[in-house]
Amino acid sequence: MYRVLIVDDDVELTELLREYIELEGFTVECVHDGLACLRSDVDVHDLIVLDVMLPSISGFEVLKRLRQRSKVPVIMLTARDGDVDRVVGLELGADDYVSKPVNPRELIARIRAVLRRTNPAESGSSGELEVGDIRLDAASRSAWAIGRRLELTTAEFDLLQHLMRNAGIIVSRDELSSAVFGRKHAASADRNVDTLVSKVRRKIVPAGGVETCIKTIRNVGYLYALPSASTPDRDRRRAAVDD
Repeated sequence: MYRVLIVDDDVELTELLREYIELEGFTVECVHDGLACLRSDVDVHDLIVLDVMLPSISGFEVLKRLRQRSKVPVIMLTARDGDVDRVVGLELGADDYVSKPVNPRELIARIRAVLRRTNPAESGSSGELEVGDIRLDAASRSAWAIGRRLELTTAEFDLLQHLMRNAGIIVSRDELSSAVFGRKHAASADRNVDTLVSKVRRKIVPAGGVETCIKTIRNVGYLYALPSASTPDRDRRRAAVDD
């Protein structure tokens, strides 16, 4: 059973998030200021949900100090608009971010996605993955569209695999850049990711796959669309998309 620590001074919100996350089978502990987080044994937790705006000491400073002694995955919560908090958090070592007001179901999806990335034994990385027309074998690093082999470069395979493992969930360009290129943020990250997505789409279509299985989410990133037969999975985040 995974252990999650929530660090947020909004008591009502933390109790709401605790209720939702515990229903998904996690053990949840809540603290309401950054110093309490730093005093705790953070490595007994599998993941920390950390608010940016905390009393006494900011979430950024908490994250900075945590990274000096721990690699525990951290998802940042930010109530501010714009990219500044997101970029700063990622550069300090955050694994993902979620904007407030928080959708508990989206946060749970983000938690699961981060845990899959940081716990290879739980990710099913040695097995096969099939979503819609595309089948992928992580062990042999091979992929097929309706039975036809896709000739993918290493980076193209890593991008497609990450999108498929998070099917139905919006994945930011920064997250894709980290998964594919091994970096949290770089000036050229958006362009590199966009170019790679275009290449993967062009290879999927001639092989008989559906190009629009990879949706562009304006100003955010990409989403690997679940096949229509799976859309009753109501807990997935919905968003307006640009084909």
